[in-house]
Amino acid sequence: MLARTARTTRTASVLTAALALTTAGVNGGVTGATASAGTVEHRGVVSADPVDTTPHVLDGIVNAVALVGGTVVVGGSFSEVRDAGSTRILERANIFAYDLASGRILPDFAPDLDGPVNALAAGTSGTVYAGGAFAETGDVATPRLVRLRLADGAPVTSFRARASGGKVTSLVRHGSRLYVGGDFTHVTGVRRTALARVHAATGAVDPAFTITPGAPRGPRVKVYAMALAKDRLAVDGSFGTLDGLSRPQLGLIDVGASPAKVAPWRTDAYAAECKPTFPSYVRGLDFAPDGSYFVVVTSGGWGGSRKLCDSAARFETRARGETDPTWVNHTGGDTLYSVAVTGAAVYVGGHQRWLDNPHGRDSAGPGAVARPGIGAIHPVTGKALRWNPTRTLGIGVKAFLAHRGGLLVGSDTTRLGREYHARIGMFPLP
Repeated sequence: MLARTARTTRTASVLTAALALTTAGVNGGVTGATASAGTVEHRGVVSADPVDTTPHVLDGIVNAVALVGGTVVVGGSFSEVRDAGSTRILERANIFAYDLASGRILPDFAPDLDGPVNALAAGTSGTVYAGGAFAETGDVATPRLVRLRLADGAPVTSFRARASGGKVTSLVRHGSRLYVGGDFTHVTGVRRTALARVHAATGAVDPAFTITPGAPRGPRVKVYAMALAKDRLAVDGSFGTLDGLSRPQLGLIDVGASPAKVAPWRTDAYAAECKPTFPSYVRGLDFAPDGSYFVVVTSGGWGGSRKLCDSAARFETRARGETDPTWVNHTGGDTLYSVAVTGAAVYVGGHQRWLDNPHGRDSAGPGAVARPGIGAIHPVTGKALRWNPTRTLGIGVKAFLAHRGGLLVGSDTTRLGREYHARIGMFPLP
């Protein structure tokens, strides 16, 4: 009992400190009023012991996590949640929110989205953007894209952006601009193939951003993931070109230019095919806090040590012309879906069994280290760090969010760090 009490006290103090730091970051001008990708630096690796207060998602999968001030918003495909330590089940239709410090689920934020949420981005004035495969929020038509008030879960009616012809898979907000990625064909009636930029307040499509992915690798063009650092927007997905320029599955866009243009950075690292069943295999990406490099994670099946199938790879942002990865870490045949870069570590998640495994073929090759479901890589050497909390594999980690107090993790399984944490959990900074 004494040990449990001490740990509970520690958890509460860690989360209180995290909330204070997050709020300080927001007031200090953190992009998007949140701890967003590419903005949060950690001085050390997070603890392998998750906090006890995160709520539980009782079915389905978590696809996305956002932090709005001191509120965590969770999106995915699920219907039931409950507070930690409680037996009361709450109905939530693919999205819910909870207080970062206490872990308590917000009772008044319960939007009724009729389809999965794939992406979230923090808004201003207590709002959050959600993108996915839904058509309605309650009785309000909100095809694939909506801005919601945290106070009551209602759509913000002044935001009118709507996607059609496909779903939304990724969102990034920077000031008054919201970048939208997916496999859609139009945004609010304007032709935009898989990628668009809209005004964050009104949803009006930005005519100064017309970058168009093309040459699909598979049945249609799709943007899987995006990340923003300073004036560079990184995009990956099922495409071979950006604005007609060769950019196989990955490219950088200069969003500081007006109009925006494809940056003079390219790599053929993802030009090769892994397997015919994986014509496109890039998945998550994230910038370092200072924007100097970014890391891409992939699926694809085993493809040998010379290909980037089932791997994490670091690239330098300001390289020009043809660029090779600085390092590659192979899993040996298992998918990585998500990545978060904090400066101290590169966290990767999927349903991998190993890291440091270039010679494994659905097996542990020479030098492989076991890192089931979640792991951390040294940002300079590209080798696995000793951090090894473990996670039940399932489909995999679909969402990371590094914030000033730790690392949030969203997935489809119920054990994280050798404890019960159903589909959402948090590793605190020591």
